[in-house]
Amino acid sequence: MNTRNKIASVFMVLCLLLGSSIESRACTRVVYKGPNNTVLTGRTMDFSIEIPANQWIFPRGIKRNGEVGKNSIEWVSKYGSIGVSTWDIAVADGMNEKGLVANLLWLVESNYPSFNKEGDRKGMAISLWAQYVLDNFATVAEAVEELSKESFAIVSDFIPGTDKFTTVHLSISDATGDNAILEYIKGKLVIHHDPSYTVMTNDPPYEQQLAIAKYWENIPGKTFLPGSVTAADRFVRASFFINSIPQTDNTRVAVAGVFSVIRNVSVPYGFEIEGFPNLSTTRWRCVADQKELVYYFETALTPNIFWVDLKKIDFSEKADVRKLDLSDNKTYAGEVSAEFKNSKPLQFLGL
Repeated sequence: MNTRNKIASVFMVLCLLLGSSIESRACTRVVYKGPNNTVLTGRTMDFSIEIPANQWIFPRGIKRNGEVGKNSIEWVSKYGSIGVSTWDIAVADGMNEKGLVANLLWLVESNYPSFNKEGDRKGMAISLWAQYVLDNFATVAEAVEELSKESFAIVSDFIPGTDKFTTVHLSISDATGDNAILEYIKGKLVIHHDPSYTVMTNDPPYEQQLAIAKYWENIPGKTFLPGSVTAADRFVRASFFINSIPQTDNTRVAVAGVFSVIRNVSVPYGFEIEGFPNLSTTRWRCVADQKELVYYFETALTPNIFWVDLKKIDFSEKADVRKLDLSDNKTYAGEVSAEFKNSKPLQFLGL
């Protein structure tokens, strides 16, 4: 194949890979693995409208149900966790006391199983998907084993006050560095489970993201990296940089490295392109240190990183649910576990 044909082939492949993601709500998630069991998961939360966030501390022993009526599943939380709420109706991100991390990212292609409130099958509202994992599992392997049984349906709905139907996929990682991506494609659960699955973006479906990774593995990132804010380009940059930053067990350096990667794939605040309303501003970023059990967080509109050391949290069953109010651009810095206030339990959105 001559040079001109090679260039044409490359261009066609890129068009195919990028085309499915050009109008996606942006989000990116990476997992860093360093020496001496250092594991950190970082993500951006990118959305086209304001998405109010607060942080919550959930102790063990909380009784929950799937919030979809009489056929809701029920459980009692086995592990305590920290979670980040969206609109105080769902948890989009968090880490439990065993170092398991769950991240929800948008996926337009998501299509969930049908659910009849009056039928026989058990169900759970999508607002609880991430929290269910944090409540019940210590490792990715445990979560995959149970969720693969599909003993209940994930039930989605519109975001209140909008015309946006909730379509997300779920990534999970644990303190050993294991990873899994869970998606509902054409009504069927698809699980991608492998420790090497360290990068995920909002779109396209993960099978296509793996194809993107395969295509780019032979193109040297030091020579050329795609620079747009599309999901495919962010995937390529995140993959290159998360594997290129220094391998270290120095917590300060490792956390700084992961933050630098997710900032590199963030979308500038207020950025928009006419005709592409779903290329979305980065609202906040977080990094979870799964070895040291510290959860770092920053928002686009406040100047500081702050963090919660889960080792300082009382997760016992007698403990209260507690909330860190992030409304009105409240500013925090340093370790903030003492800033959480007792709160009524988070009311997850259901049917």
